[in-house]
Parts: sequence; C-alpha cells; structure tokens
Amino acid sequence: MGLTPLSTEMRDKLRKWREDTCRNSEQIVDVGEELISEHASKLGDDIWIIYEQVMIAALDCSRDDLALICLQELRKQFPDSHRVKRLTGMRLEALERYDEANKHYDAILQDDPTNTAARKRKISILKAQGKSTEAIRELNEYLEQFVGDQEAWHELSELYINEHDYGKAAFCLEELMMTNPHNHLYCEQYAEVKYTQGGLENLELSRKYFAQALRLNNRNMRALFGLYMSASHIAASPKVSAKVKKDNMKYAAWAATQINRAYKVKTLELYIWTPSY
Repeated sequence: MGLTPLSTEMRDKLRKWREDTCRNSEQIVDVGEELISEHASKLGDDIWIIYEQVMIAALDCSRDDLALICLQELRKQFPDSHRVKRLTGMRLEALERYDEANKHYDAILQDDPTNTAARKRKISILKAQGKSTEAIRELNEYLEQFVGDQEAWHELSELYINEHDYGKAAFCLEELMMTNPHNHLYCEQYAEVKYTQGGLENLELSRKYFAQALRLNNRNMRALFGLYMSASHIAASPKVSAKVKKDNMKYAAWAATQINRAYKVKTLELYIWTPSY
C-alpha cells in the first residue's frame, strides 16, 4: 500500500521547504516527525533526505530525542558517509560537546581537506564559544581558498560588525554586492554599516545604497527608514552646500511621505481584518 493523500501532502511540504531553503524548524519537526513515524517504509529513497532535514530542524528545536532517531537511521544506511559524520558533529554541538564535535570534523578533513562543510562547522564552534578573533582568522583563511563563498563573506561581515570593525565589515559586503548586485539586503546592510561609521562621505554612501536597496525592493521598510535618516543627517550638516542641503531635505521628505503612507495602509488592513466583538 502506498502513501495516503495526507502523507503525500506532508512529503511534498517538506520537499518545498527544502527547495525554498526555509528554516521553519518547528513546522518541519511537526510534519516530519509524523511522516517518518507513520510512513517511513513507504517513502522510498526520499526518506534519507527527510531524515536529514528533520534532524537539523530537531536540533534547532532542542529535540535531541528526534534528532538521534534520524541520525541512527542515517548511520545504519551510510556508515562511512562524511555527510552523516558532519550531522553527528552538529548534534554534539547542540549538546555543547564541542571537543567531541571537533574530533568528528577533524576526521572528515583528514580524509578530505577540501570539505568546506566541516571547516565551516569548526568555525561555528569558535563562534559559539565566543572566540570571535579565532573565528575571524579561520574565516579569512577559508576565504583565501574559497573566495566565491557568499555565505562565508556574509558570516565574516557579521563577525566584524560584532567586533565594531565597520571598515572590514563594509569590505565583506562590497564583495557580496559585486557577486550579487541585485540582492537588496546586501545593499541595505552595506548602507547601515556606512551610516554607523558616520562622517559626511559615509553618510552620502549610506543614502545612495539605501536608495539602491529601495530600487531593488520598494517594500523594504528598513531601507526606507535608512534613507530618511541618512538624508536628514546630511541636510542638517553645516559642511554641505545649500544645494546639497535642499536636495537631501527633498529626499528625506519623500521618504517620510512613503513611511506615513505605508503605515496608513497597514493600519487600514488591520482595521479591516480585525473582528469587532
């Protein structure tokens, strides 16, 4: 007997969430736990990727019982897999058994020095332990070999921001914008870093990139607020010419109008959809 319509729907939900790279861990656990407990034998080869997906979500939700069930099934099927060894390390990380996790990653790297996933997990352990300087050093060494890894550049920018090293954070975001110029979030984050750095030149760059983020996604409210704040600060600077002051007052006024309009629309939506008792 094959899958029921309900179990087929559950399997398809999990597949869609994988394809969309959604990290909705609680939903994945709810759907996945029922699917694997009731229908594992009917899922064919799909079961293995489902076990992995559910295990990672279970770790996010502190469901070690479920994570261990999935891991044990994967170990039985793929006893020598580096991917399964990495999942074993991730479980140990979740349990804060960092030394044991590192041993698993080191074993993977001894067999395959180019295994990027294991190297990233070792960096995540440094971050979890609050060893930011070591994590930054390791990420820089990693990026010397894998310069095209956008996820690593973004992680490095976040680490620099946490260390208040905004110049280096900006450099990382510039690398990201070069490889993905249509990503509005990278433009917005770069604008925020330049705004935080301060100074007239950085504020002008900040305003420019908040505007670019809005061109790429006109619903980005954070970029809209950023445009208003950066333009307002430039307009208030005694160092700018009358024309620059006038132009930035115009930009700030436009942004304020858009913000007010967005809030009015949202308020109206809430009024329409809120039931009266």
